[in-house]
Amino acid sequence: MSEVLCLGISFKTAAVALRERLAMTPGPAAEFLREATAVESISEAAIISTCNRSELYLVSSNPVAAESAALGLLANRAGIRATELAEAIYAPRNCDAARHLYEVAAGLDSMIVGEAEVQGQVRTAHEIARDAGTAGPMLHRMFNAALQTGKRVRAETQLSVGRASVSSVAVRLAQDVLGDLRERNVIIIGAGETSELTAQALAGEGVQTVFLANRHADRARSIATRFGGEVVSLHDLPEQLLTADIVVSSTSSPHPIVGVAELEQVMEQRPGCPLLLIDIAVPRDIDPACGQLPDVTLYDIDDMHSVVSHTLSSRAGEVDGATAIVEEEIQRFARWMGQQDILPTVAALREHGRDIVDQVLAENAGRWEGTTQRDLARIDAVARAVMQRLLHEPTIRLRESGHGRVELARELFGLTDPPADEVVPPSADAARGENIRQLRG
Repeated sequence: MSEVLCLGISFKTAAVALRERLAMTPGPAAEFLREATAVESISEAAIISTCNRSELYLVSSNPVAAESAALGLLANRAGIRATELAEAIYAPRNCDAARHLYEVAAGLDSMIVGEAEVQGQVRTAHEIARDAGTAGPMLHRMFNAALQTGKRVRAETQLSVGRASVSSVAVRLAQDVLGDLRERNVIIIGAGETSELTAQALAGEGVQTVFLANRHADRARSIATRFGGEVVSLHDLPEQLLTADIVVSSTSSPHPIVGVAELEQVMEQRPGCPLLLIDIAVPRDIDPACGQLPDVTLYDIDDMHSVVSHTLSSRAGEVDGATAIVEEEIQRFARWMGQQDILPTVAALREHGRDIVDQVLAENAGRWEGTTQRDLARIDAVARAVMQRLLHEPTIRLRESGHGRVELARELFGLTDPPADEVVPPSADAARGENIRQLRG
């Protein structure tokens, strides 16, 4: 019987220096999932990897073994000891794991509560697992339900009012540091969704001079056309930095794009001219050492915390309503999980009853001398009716019960365990994070 578990780190438990070690783009993520499901104890796997979190969702018939193996894979990916990674890992199971995923999809667990981008990130994670062939019935159901929950929260509450995002918070941070941005020269490095939202937020503040530096000119040109910017090559970035006031970077590059040596040369050519760098990429695009250069101020994704409170005052009252929706959807998912366990048990119980009837009739086959075929049919029917009535009440109770009674029924009636790929409902008393607790000492 299987359980669902989650192993994750987020901005709440780990600094960006650790999060960037576990960050994965779609290609590496799919490869990692295939590696995970090659482990005997792991039957399904999906991973959410964003600037603020990396969360691995697993289905396993041996959750302790799966947790240990997955922790080792993640630690190997991060290039650190499993004991070190365990300090930052959270490991909810079953409905607690589903609840966490629902809260992520709803924007309740985001750095910026109610952010809209996370819905797409959860959908992308599901698609990667689906295309990699590592998501099965349990994860398909759970991710689809999480996306539905996020959709309900956004439709039925005002949690996402104002469409705040990491990009809009980055622009607010620039305003806090520099004041009016309308006359500032801004460079956006990258041409993904985050960069597009950054350009939109800057345009909303009246910024006129925006340069988009990216390897893919077509994508950058599309954004520049919409928001009145210009496209420059990454090769020309040092020249653009000579006159820039603000740089906002958000690419998916695995390596820094702005190095300290290169930036030092730029700053020597613009003495006394401050430069604000805002790096919202994970892994980071800007070498952290750049922040030590004279006249350079550097903020990374973790520094967004200081500005987030500005975006939340209008949303605080919506959290309770959003949480209630999550709980409602979790109860629905729990019932579904419960049925996945109960139905095989009910079927096994009735099969067990039929086997007993067949066995008793066979044992007494030689005792029916002088009986007609019609009498034998009646005996068979009576025996099976007794079995059906005897099992009727236990069947009803099982359908209404939780995991504990199902296990008790299997033990009392001597039923064999269901196949390993059968799913089971959450157990409130299940040991959670056993391997992680052991590693933490």
